[in-house]
Amino acid sequence: MSRHDRTRRAGSARANLYDEVTNKIIAELEEGRVPWVQPWGTSAAKAPLGLPKNASTGRSYSGINILLLCGALVQHGFPGQGWLTFRQALSLGGNLRKVERGTTIVYADNFVPEDEKKRARDTGEEAQAIPFLKRFTVFNTAQSEGLPDDIAVTIPPPPPELIEPKVEALIKATGIDFHIGGNKAFYVPADDYVVVPPPQACFEPINWHRTALHEIGHASGHHSRLKRDLSGSFGSKKYAFEELIAEQISAFCCASLGIVPTVRHADYIGSWLDVLREDSRAIVRAASQASKAADWILSFLSDETGSADTATCDRRAP
Repeated sequence: MSRHDRTRRAGSARANLYDEVTNKIIAELEEGRVPWVQPWGTSAAKAPLGLPKNASTGRSYSGINILLLCGALVQHGFPGQGWLTFRQALSLGGNLRKVERGTTIVYADNFVPEDEKKRARDTGEEAQAIPFLKRFTVFNTAQSEGLPDDIAVTIPPPPPELIEPKVEALIKATGIDFHIGGNKAFYVPADDYVVVPPPQACFEPINWHRTALHEIGHASGHHSRLKRDLSGSFGSKKYAFEELIAEQISAFCCASLGIVPTVRHADYIGSWLDVLREDSRAIVRAASQASKAADWILSFLSDETGSADTATCDRRAP
Protein backbone atom coordinates (compact mmCIF):
# COMPACT_ATOMS: atom_id res chain seq x y z
CA MET A 1 0.00 0.00 0.00
CA SER A 2 1.40 3.41 -0.96
CA ARG A 3 2.00 6.23 1.48
CA HIS A 4 -0.80 8.18 -0.21
CA ASP A 5 -3.25 5.31 0.26
CA ARG A 6 -2.32 4.91 3.92
CA THR A 7 -2.74 8.62 4.54
CA ARG A 8 -6.10 8.64 2.77
CA ARG A 9 -7.34 5.60 4.69
CA ALA A 10 -6.19 7.02 8.02
CA GLY A 11 -7.90 10.31 7.23
CA SER A 12 -11.13 8.52 6.29
CA ALA A 13 -11.14 6.44 9.48
CA ARG A 14 -10.46 9.53 11.56
CA ALA A 15 -13.30 11.43 9.85
CA ASN A 16 -15.69 8.52 10.39
CA LEU A 17 -14.82 8.31 14.06
CA TYR A 18 -15.18 12.08 14.43
CA ASP A 19 -18.64 11.81 12.84
CA GLU A 20 -19.54 8.95 15.17
CA VAL A 21 -18.49 10.88 18.26
CA THR A 22 -20.21 14.07 17.12
CA ASN A 23 -23.45 12.24 16.34
CA LYS A 24 -23.42 10.72 19.80
CA ILE A 25 -23.13 14.15 21.44
CA ILE A 26 -25.89 15.50 19.16
CA ALA A 27 -28.16 12.63 20.23
CA GLU A 28 -27.47 13.44 23.90
CA LEU A 29 -28.41 17.09 23.36
CA GLU A 30 -31.52 16.22 21.35
CA GLU A 31 -32.71 14.11 24.27
CA GLY A 32 -32.23 17.03 26.64
CA ARG A 33 -29.04 15.79 28.26
CA VAL A 34 -26.04 18.11 28.49
CA PRO A 35 -23.12 15.69 28.95
CA TRP A 36 -20.71 18.27 30.37
CA VAL A 37 -23.16 19.34 33.10
CA GLN A 38 -25.73 16.67 33.88
CA PRO A 39 -23.58 14.04 35.63
CA TRP A 40 -23.40 16.38 38.60
CA GLY A 41 -26.91 17.77 38.29
CA THR A 42 -29.14 14.73 37.88
CA SER A 43 -30.81 12.97 40.76
CA ALA A 44 -30.97 9.68 38.87
CA ALA A 45 -27.24 9.11 38.45
CA LYS A 46 -26.08 10.40 41.88
CA ALA A 47 -22.61 10.77 40.37
CA PRO A 48 -19.88 12.19 42.61
CA LEU A 49 -18.19 15.46 41.69
CA GLY A 50 -14.98 15.11 39.76
CA LEU A 51 -13.79 14.02 36.34
CA PRO A 52 -13.74 10.46 35.01
CA LYS A 53 -10.46 8.64 35.53
CA ASN A 54 -8.85 5.30 34.84
CA ALA A 55 -9.30 3.28 38.02
CA SER A 56 -6.13 1.27 37.36
CA THR A 57 -3.66 4.03 36.52
CA GLY A 58 -5.36 6.92 38.30
CA ARG A 59 -5.00 9.06 35.18
CA SER A 60 -7.89 11.43 34.45
CA TYR A 61 -9.50 11.35 31.02
CA SER A 62 -9.51 14.55 29.01
CA GLY A 63 -11.15 16.27 26.07
CA ILE A 64 -13.96 14.54 24.24
CA ASN A 65 -13.56 11.45 26.44
CA ILE A 66 -14.91 13.45 29.40
CA LEU A 67 -18.13 14.06 27.47
CA LEU A 68 -18.40 10.46 26.26
CA LEU A 69 -17.88 9.01 29.73
CA CYS A 70 -20.13 11.54 31.44
CA GLY A 71 -22.87 10.72 28.93
CA ALA A 72 -22.52 7.02 29.72
CA LEU A 73 -22.57 7.81 33.44
CA VAL A 74 -25.97 9.50 33.13
CA GLN A 75 -27.43 6.98 30.68
CA HIS A 76 -26.64 3.97 32.85
CA GLY A 77 -26.77 5.54 36.31
CA PHE A 78 -23.29 4.45 37.33
CA PRO A 79 -22.42 5.57 40.88
CA GLY A 80 -18.70 6.22 40.32
CA GLN A 81 -16.26 7.92 37.95
CA GLY A 82 -13.78 5.02 37.65
CA TRP A 83 -13.26 3.21 34.33
CA LEU A 84 -11.22 0.19 33.22
CA THR A 85 -10.42 -1.66 30.04
CA PHE A 86 -11.33 -5.35 29.91
CA ARG A 87 -7.68 -6.34 30.37
CA GLN A 88 -7.22 -3.94 33.29
CA ALA A 89 -10.26 -5.41 35.05
CA LEU A 90 -8.82 -8.92 34.63
CA SER A 91 -5.36 -7.84 35.80
CA LEU A 92 -6.94 -6.50 39.00
CA GLY A 93 -8.67 -9.82 39.67
CA GLY A 94 -12.09 -8.72 38.47
CA ASN A 95 -14.40 -9.77 35.69
CA LEU A 96 -17.24 -8.14 33.79
CA ARG A 97 -20.82 -9.06 34.60
CA LYS A 98 -22.90 -10.83 31.98
CA VAL A 99 -24.32 -8.67 29.14
CA GLU A 100 -22.37 -5.61 30.25
CA ARG A 101 -21.51 -3.31 27.35
CA GLY A 102 -18.56 -0.98 27.23
CA THR A 103 -18.26 2.70 26.36
CA THR A 104 -16.18 3.80 23.38
CA ILE A 105 -13.50 6.42 23.96
CA VAL A 106 -10.86 7.72 21.56
CA TYR A 107 -7.11 8.35 21.48
CA ALA A 108 -5.47 10.68 18.98
CA ASP A 109 -1.77 10.68 18.07
CA ASN A 110 0.70 10.75 15.17
CA PHE A 111 3.24 8.24 13.89
CA VAL A 112 5.95 8.20 11.24
CA PRO A 113 6.08 5.05 9.05
CA GLU A 114 9.46 3.45 8.41
CA ASP A 115 9.37 4.18 4.67
CA GLU A 116 8.67 7.83 5.45
CA LYS A 117 11.67 7.93 7.78
CA LYS A 118 13.80 6.43 4.99
CA ARG A 119 12.47 8.94 2.46
CA ALA A 120 13.30 11.79 4.83
CA ARG A 121 16.85 10.47 5.30
CA ASP A 122 17.35 10.06 1.56
CA THR A 123 16.01 13.47 0.61
CA GLY A 124 17.04 15.47 3.67
CA GLU A 125 13.45 16.60 4.08
CA GLU A 126 11.49 16.53 7.31
CA ALA A 127 9.56 13.30 7.88
CA GLN A 128 5.80 13.71 7.68
CA ALA A 129 3.82 12.20 10.52
CA ILE A 130 0.46 10.56 9.83
CA PRO A 131 -2.31 11.43 12.31
CA PHE A 132 -4.45 8.59 13.59
CA LEU A 133 -7.44 8.14 15.82
CA LYS A 134 -7.97 4.90 17.73
CA ARG A 135 -10.99 3.71 19.63
CA PHE A 136 -10.89 1.92 22.95
CA THR A 137 -13.62 0.29 24.99
CA VAL A 138 -13.80 0.92 28.72
CA PHE A 139 -16.16 -0.24 31.45
CA ASN A 140 -17.30 1.50 34.58
CA THR A 141 -16.03 -0.18 37.73
CA ALA A 142 -19.67 -0.79 38.70
CA GLN A 143 -19.89 -3.17 35.71
CA SER A 144 -17.27 -5.49 37.19
CA GLU A 145 -17.17 -8.01 40.01
CA GLY A 146 -14.24 -9.14 42.15
CA LEU A 147 -12.28 -5.88 42.03
CA PRO A 148 -10.17 -4.84 45.04
CA ASP A 149 -12.13 -2.98 47.71
CA ASP A 150 -10.32 0.31 47.05
CA ILE A 151 -11.44 0.22 43.39
CA ALA A 152 -14.79 -1.56 43.45
CA VAL A 153 -17.88 0.65 43.30
CA THR A 154 -21.32 -0.84 43.61
CA ILE A 155 -24.65 0.71 42.79
CA PRO A 156 -26.38 1.33 46.11
CA PRO A 157 -29.76 -0.37 46.34
CA PRO A 158 -32.82 1.88 46.41
CA PRO A 159 -34.26 2.63 49.86
CA PRO A 160 -36.23 -0.49 50.79
CA GLU A 161 -39.47 1.39 51.38
CA LEU A 162 -39.61 2.51 47.73
CA ILE A 163 -40.05 -0.96 46.24
CA GLU A 164 -42.88 -3.25 47.25
CA PRO A 165 -41.21 -6.44 48.57
CA LYS A 166 -43.65 -8.69 46.72
CA VAL A 167 -42.92 -6.93 43.40
CA GLU A 168 -39.17 -7.15 43.96
CA ALA A 169 -39.46 -10.84 44.83
CA LEU A 170 -41.69 -11.46 41.81
CA ILE A 171 -39.22 -9.85 39.41
CA LYS A 172 -36.37 -11.94 40.81
CA ALA A 173 -38.46 -15.09 40.62
CA THR A 174 -39.08 -14.67 36.87
CA GLY A 175 -35.33 -15.05 36.26
CA ILE A 176 -35.35 -12.13 33.82
CA ASP A 177 -32.06 -10.19 33.76
CA PHE A 178 -33.17 -6.97 35.48
CA HIS A 179 -31.00 -3.89 36.11
CA ILE A 180 -31.76 -0.69 38.05
CA GLY A 181 -29.95 2.43 36.85
CA GLY A 182 -29.82 5.21 34.28
CA ASN A 183 -32.68 7.49 33.34
CA LYS A 184 -34.52 5.37 30.77
CA ALA A 185 -36.65 2.24 31.00
CA PHE A 186 -36.18 -0.26 28.18
CA TYR A 187 -35.97 -3.92 27.23
CA VAL A 188 -33.36 -5.25 24.78
CA PRO A 189 -34.76 -8.37 23.03
CA ALA A 190 -31.44 -9.27 21.35
CA ASP A 191 -29.63 -9.58 24.70
CA ASP A 192 -32.73 -10.29 26.79
CA TYR A 193 -32.30 -7.82 29.63
CA VAL A 194 -34.31 -5.00 31.23
CA VAL A 195 -33.09 -1.64 32.54
CA VAL A 196 -35.30 0.60 34.70
CA PRO A 197 -34.30 3.85 36.47
CA PRO A 198 -34.27 3.78 40.28
CA PRO A 199 -37.59 4.47 42.06
CA GLN A 200 -36.30 7.77 43.44
CA ALA A 201 -36.01 9.06 39.86
CA CYS A 202 -39.82 8.94 39.52
CA PHE A 203 -41.93 11.90 40.58
CA GLU A 204 -44.12 9.40 42.38
CA PRO A 205 -42.07 6.32 43.36
CA ILE A 206 -45.17 4.08 43.24
CA ASN A 207 -45.10 4.55 39.46
CA TRP A 208 -41.78 2.69 39.35
CA HIS A 209 -43.66 -0.60 39.80
CA ARG A 210 -45.85 0.09 36.79
CA THR A 211 -42.78 0.86 34.66
CA ALA A 212 -40.86 -2.17 35.92
CA LEU A 213 -43.77 -4.50 35.17
CA HIS A 214 -44.20 -2.91 31.74
CA GLU A 215 -40.61 -3.81 30.83
CA ILE A 216 -40.92 -7.26 32.40
CA GLY A 217 -44.02 -7.58 30.23
CA HIS A 218 -41.92 -6.99 27.12
CA ALA A 219 -39.39 -9.58 28.32
CA SER A 220 -42.17 -12.13 28.73
CA GLY A 221 -42.47 -12.15 24.94
CA HIS A 222 -38.88 -13.33 24.39
CA HIS A 223 -38.56 -16.40 22.16
CA SER A 224 -37.48 -18.45 25.19
CA ARG A 225 -40.75 -17.58 26.95
CA LEU A 226 -44.03 -16.68 25.21
CA LYS A 227 -42.58 -16.12 21.71
CA ARG A 228 -44.29 -12.85 20.73
CA ASP A 229 -43.14 -10.84 17.72
CA LEU A 230 -40.74 -8.26 19.19
CA SER A 231 -39.19 -7.23 15.87
CA GLY A 232 -41.05 -3.94 15.44
CA SER A 233 -38.89 -0.82 15.18
CA PHE A 234 -39.79 2.39 16.98
CA GLY A 235 -42.76 4.10 15.33
CA SER A 236 -43.92 1.01 13.45
CA LYS A 237 -47.32 -0.68 13.86
CA LYS A 238 -45.67 -3.78 15.30
CA TYR A 239 -43.96 -1.60 17.90
CA ALA A 240 -47.24 0.13 18.80
CA PHE A 241 -49.02 -3.23 19.09
CA GLU A 242 -46.34 -4.62 21.42
CA GLU A 243 -46.52 -1.44 23.52
CA LEU A 244 -50.29 -1.91 23.75
CA ILE A 245 -49.72 -5.45 25.01
CA ALA A 246 -47.05 -4.38 27.53
CA GLU A 247 -49.28 -1.61 28.90
CA GLN A 248 -52.06 -4.10 29.54
CA ILE A 249 -49.64 -6.61 31.08
CA SER A 250 -48.51 -3.92 33.50
CA ALA A 251 -52.08 -2.91 34.30
CA PHE A 252 -53.20 -6.51 34.87
CA CYS A 253 -50.21 -7.26 37.11
CA CYS A 254 -50.56 -4.02 39.07
CA ALA A 255 -54.25 -4.63 39.66
CA SER A 256 -53.56 -8.18 40.83
CA LEU A 257 -50.85 -6.94 43.20
CA GLY A 258 -52.95 -4.12 44.63
CA ILE A 259 -51.06 -1.30 42.87
CA VAL A 260 -53.08 1.36 41.08
CA PRO A 261 -52.24 0.99 37.36
CA THR A 262 -51.50 4.13 35.33
CA VAL A 263 -50.66 4.84 31.70
CA ARG A 264 -46.93 4.85 31.21
CA HIS A 265 -46.72 6.79 27.96
CA ALA A 266 -49.67 9.02 27.16
CA ASP A 267 -48.00 9.97 23.87
CA TYR A 268 -48.43 6.38 22.68
CA ILE A 269 -52.22 6.68 22.72
CA GLY A 270 -52.26 8.14 19.20
CA SER A 271 -50.32 5.19 17.78
CA TRP A 272 -52.58 2.75 19.63
CA LEU A 273 -55.65 4.43 18.11
CA ASP A 274 -54.15 4.02 14.64
CA VAL A 275 -53.71 0.29 15.28
CA LEU A 276 -57.23 -0.14 16.62
CA ARG A 277 -58.87 1.88 13.84
CA GLU A 278 -57.10 -0.19 11.20
CA ASP A 279 -57.88 -3.57 12.75
CA SER A 280 -61.02 -4.02 14.85
CA ARG A 281 -59.68 -7.31 16.20
CA ALA A 282 -56.38 -5.85 17.39
CA ILE A 283 -57.56 -5.01 20.90
CA VAL A 284 -58.95 -8.52 21.35
CA ARG A 285 -55.64 -10.08 20.28
CA ALA A 286 -53.63 -7.65 22.40
CA ALA A 287 -55.74 -8.27 25.49
CA SER A 288 -55.51 -12.02 24.99
CA GLN A 289 -51.72 -11.96 24.69
CA ALA A 290 -51.44 -9.53 27.63
CA SER A 291 -53.56 -11.78 29.80
CA LYS A 292 -51.44 -14.80 28.92
CA ALA A 293 -48.28 -12.86 29.76
CA ALA A 294 -49.67 -11.51 33.04
CA ASP A 295 -50.66 -15.02 34.05
CA TRP A 296 -47.12 -16.20 33.26
CA ILE A 297 -45.54 -13.43 35.34
CA LEU A 298 -47.92 -13.78 38.27
CA SER A 299 -47.43 -17.55 38.29
CA PHE A 300 -44.09 -16.88 39.96
CA LEU A 301 -45.80 -15.51 43.05
CA SER A 302 -45.04 -17.71 46.05
CA ASP A 303 -46.66 -18.00 49.42
CA GLU A 304 -43.87 -15.80 50.76
CA THR A 305 -44.45 -12.99 48.28
CA GLY A 306 -48.22 -13.07 48.50
CA SER A 307 -51.01 -14.37 46.30
CA ALA A 308 -52.81 -12.84 43.37
CA ASP A 309 -55.71 -13.70 41.13
CA THR A 310 -53.94 -14.78 37.95
CA ALA A 311 -57.18 -15.13 36.00
CA THR A 312 -56.81 -11.59 34.68
CA CYS A 313 -59.23 -11.99 31.79
CA ASP A 314 -60.49 -14.59 29.39
CA ARG A 315 -57.63 -15.58 27.09
CA ARG A 316 -59.89 -17.03 24.48
CA ALA A 317 -60.53 -14.82 21.48
CA PRO A 318 -64.04 -15.17 20.06
